[in-house]
This record gives sequence, structure tokens and C-alpha cells, in this order.
Amino acid sequence: MSTDPPTDPPAPPRPTAGTAPAAGTAPTDGTALADGTVAAASPLPGPLPADGRPRGARAAFRHWRRTRPFWAAVWTGIGGFVIFFLPMAPLGKILQVGVGGIAGMAGGVVLMAMALLILLLPSQRHTAGVLAVIAGVASFPLSNLGGLFVGMVLSVLGGSMAFAWLPEKPAKRAGGLLRRRTAAETPVPPVSIGSGSA
Repeated sequence: MSTDPPTDPPAPPRPTAGTAPAAGTAPTDGTALADGTVAAASPLPGPLPADGRPRGARAAFRHWRRTRPFWAAVWTGIGGFVIFFLPMAPLGKILQVGVGGIAGMAGGVVLMAMALLILLLPSQRHTAGVLAVIAGVASFPLSNLGGLFVGMVLSVLGGSMAFAWLPEKPAKRAGGLLRRRTAAETPVPPVSIGSGSA
């Protein structure tokens, strides 16, 4: 009986550049097939949907991200993170210790909560944006100069971006204001009714 670990079977050889793959295989990397035709390169496995757009986790995340003030939430959250964790820094880097540190940590928690609110409920972006700007400015005297100005600037930036964000407008109908009028839609000029004198 041998105590050697089992070995895996060798992998089949891959075709080198300039050689055709074995018959019956269908490469998708632009190589030649056995019958002489060339298979087109396909970036995604499997066929594309009928509308031609690739579907997947990245495309779904991109669509979700574009329906809300994503970057406003990111900047607000990073600003809250900086303001929250700066009071936990070593004593040599902290300007205010004690109850002021707790107020700074509370401001950071509020900012991170506003970032989640901006991200998850885009309809409440105005309220959350205003509260984020207020909490960011209030962190200046409460939390070590607003997280050494970095947290304050990021939270004010994120809150103002959330307040200013507008959802993407749906696609307009063909035509709009500049559509061409048909003969039936051409307006008739008004007829002048004279005073009767010639």
C-alpha cells in the first residue's frame, strides 16, 4: 500500500497560436475551427439577450447605482467614517478628549446613517442631504476640527451632492417640440375682417 497522495490526471493540451483546435470543439477566442472558419471572440459566456445588452452582476449594479445618488452617499459615508474614528486616534493626534470625543463619534454615526439613507431611499435625499451638511459643519467644533477638515469637507460635499441629485429622466418621445407638422396640422392664418372702407 502506498502513502503517496493521488495525482490529478493531466490536463488536455491547449492549442498553440496558429494551430487549429481538435475537431468537435468550439473555441470562442477567435481561433480557426477544423473546417477552416474562424470563431468570433465572445467576451461573455453564453448568448446575449434579445436586446443586445449584456446581463450580469456588474451591469445590474451599474443600473442600480445610476438610479440613486451613489457618489453622494459614498462621500458622506467616508466623511462620517473619518469623523467617527478620529477620536479613537492616539492622544498625540487628538485635539479634544472626553465628552467632546463622544459628540464627535455621535456626529460620525449620524453621517454614516445619512449615507445609508441617501443610498437606500433616494426619495429622501433632500432631508438626508441637509442633515449631512448640518452634521458635517457641526463636526468642526465638536470633533477635532471636523475630522481634521477631511471629514467635514467630504460630508458637506456628499450632502450637497445628494441635495442636488436628480433622477434620470425617461427617454423622450420621438418628435417633441421640433417635430414636423403634417398638412392637416398646419395652422390656418387668421382672416382679417376689415372695417368696410376701401
